[in-house]
This record gives sequence, structure tokens and C-alpha cells, in this order.
Amino acid sequence: MMADQTRSETRLAALRGAMDAEGVDLLALGPGPHMKWLLGFQPHGDERLLLLLVTQEGAAFAMPALEADSAGQHTDLPMHGWTDDQGPGAALDAALAAVGGQGAAEVALDEAMRADFALALLGRLPGAAHRFTESTLGRLRMKKDEGERAALKASALAADEAMRRAFAAIRVGMTEAELGQVIKQGFAEQGASLEFCIVGAGGNGAFPHHQTGETRIKRGDAIVIDIGARLGGMPSDITRMAVVGEKPEGFDEIHAIVDGAVEAAMAAARPGVPARAVDAAARDYIASKGYGELFLHRTGHGLGIEVHEPPYLTGAAETVLEEGMVFSIEPGIYQQGRFGLRLEEIVYLTAEGPVRFSELPRDAVVVEG
Repeated sequence: MMADQTRSETRLAALRGAMDAEGVDLLALGPGPHMKWLLGFQPHGDERLLLLLVTQEGAAFAMPALEADSAGQHTDLPMHGWTDDQGPGAALDAALAAVGGQGAAEVALDEAMRADFALALLGRLPGAAHRFTESTLGRLRMKKDEGERAALKASALAADEAMRRAFAAIRVGMTEAELGQVIKQGFAEQGASLEFCIVGAGGNGAFPHHQTGETRIKRGDAIVIDIGARLGGMPSDITRMAVVGEKPEGFDEIHAIVDGAVEAAMAAARPGVPARAVDAAARDYIASKGYGELFLHRTGHGLGIEVHEPPYLTGAAETVLEEGMVFSIEPGIYQQGRFGLRLEEIVYLTAEGPVRFSELPRDAVVVEG
């Protein structure tokens, strides 16, 4: 509790610094990843109004009374409670008054909170301008501290092992779902809980977000395996390729191109570079080989408390990369009716460039099945 409280105090101070620099008078969070990052926990969230309000003067909750005792085990911040028969209005007014937020001219809202929570707050602040948290708490979350990086590394190594077990288990005639169960068990035996599992065999691999199902693996299939699990509070995310027996025609060429796109993006990723430049590096490389129209998605996304979080590496991304950011690099080429091929690394950014968390080679693994 003491270490968590110290970390929360440090992050709250950093948040207030960012709010001051950005001219934000009041920041409001609902239950969710932002609150978990800031305080180390998130109360149960449902339709009952629950908000954390932060200003330079203080921080306080408007909190459903039935959640207060549980939340109080994790934080010393004051709570203004309300019951179902009272409604949340008075508690929200009291929390606003406690932090001196009634006259806020610029409000930053948790972009993931319920719309009715946001409207209840904004209705009490006539004339206040509002924005989301991208320039304040969101910006702070993008840079991972040493503890976060260590947890992400441990989670990535668990994913490496789960991937190895998947490669070893592939057999002709097994279903995608059966291979998915091997992966889930491989994570569980390491103390990790599965977040997602995409197994796309043959033509299914050409759908980037294929729903793992009952398709049976056959000889000659290229298999996309994109998996992630949560260990120590942090997720993993990795994509590798397996081939059963003989490789499909053109597989080696496509694999080399996608791997080259990973390397091009890695070379472009440096502090001070806009995220869109990393996307462009991967996209331009694939386009130069004649497959540009078959790269169907962004090059990457951030990874932290959430599997998908800023920074996003897209063609329109304005985020300037900084040391300490963690993100995926995952270009792909998808040939409908034949196979898809994606390779994914999670990296953290240093002054010299990106460093991989995974220690697994990107080579396609050929299994006899």
C-alpha cells in the first residue's frame, strides 16, 4: 500500500504540472484505465455516477456510497458519497466545491467515461471549455517508468513461451480453437490470463482480426498467430507466423517484405519523430515492393495498462515520439483467399531507438504437423 500510495502521489504531482502547463483548471476521471494509472486501482463502475475531480487545490471523489468502503482500502482521497435514494447531484456539487472547481474555465474529461457523467459535470460549469486528456494525463501515460517497463518485459517473455508452445502443438486436423486452447493454457501455467488470441489458418489469416474458430489446419497452411495475456497487471501482444509442411507459393517473398517493413519502421522510430513518420516508413517499404494496397491497417499502437492505447502509429498521427514510449510495430500483407502475413514487435523507445521486449525471432516456423 505504501509503495502504491507514493507512486500515486508522484503521478498526481506530475498530472498537476501538466495541467498547469496546458491551462487546464479541472480534470475529471471516471472508473477506467486513466484512474487505474493515476491511483493504482479503479473502483467498480456502473451506471451510478462516480467521478474523480482534480485541481491544483485538491482531489476528491463523487462516489456511490456502496463503493466507498471498498475504494477506501486503496486511497485516502476524500469521498463525497451518495445513495440511490438521494441521487448524485449533491455529492457532485460537494466534490466540486471541495477542490475549488466551480469556476473552472478549462476542463479535461476522461475520454472513456460515460457520456452522462460528463454531461452532469459540464452542466454545472456553464461556459467552461472542455477537451480530452491527451495533453495532460494521456501524455503522461504514454511514457512508461522503470517498473512498467519491467512488467511489460516479463509479460512479453511469457508470450514468447506461449508462442513456442503453440508452434510445438500444431497438428494437421486440429482446429484454430484447439490451438487457441493450447495458447491459453500456456499462458495460465505462467500465471498470465489470456487477453486475446487470433489464430488464422490459411485464407483466414487474410482477415487481420479473424475470429478464431473451428477451421481445421491443413498441410500447406500459413497460420497467423497473434496473442496477448496479462501478467503482473501488464499485457503482452505478439504476432508470429507458422507454416504447416510446404509453404504457400510466394510466402518467403511476402515474409521478407513484411520483415523489411518492421526493420524500416524500427529505423524511423526515434525521439522527436512524429508517429506518422514511422507508419510511413513501413507503408512506403511495402508499397515499394508492389503490395501497398494489401497493407490494411495502421503500423502500430501503444501498449500499457491497455492493449491498445496512445501513441497510435497512423498516417495522420501528430504525436511526437519521446523516450520511454512503448508501442507496437506490426505491418502486414493480406492476400484474400490465400493467406495473410503479419509480424509484430512491442518496443520501448530509447535515445538510440527502439528496443524489443520479445526475444523470439521473427522467422516463420515450419512444422510438419
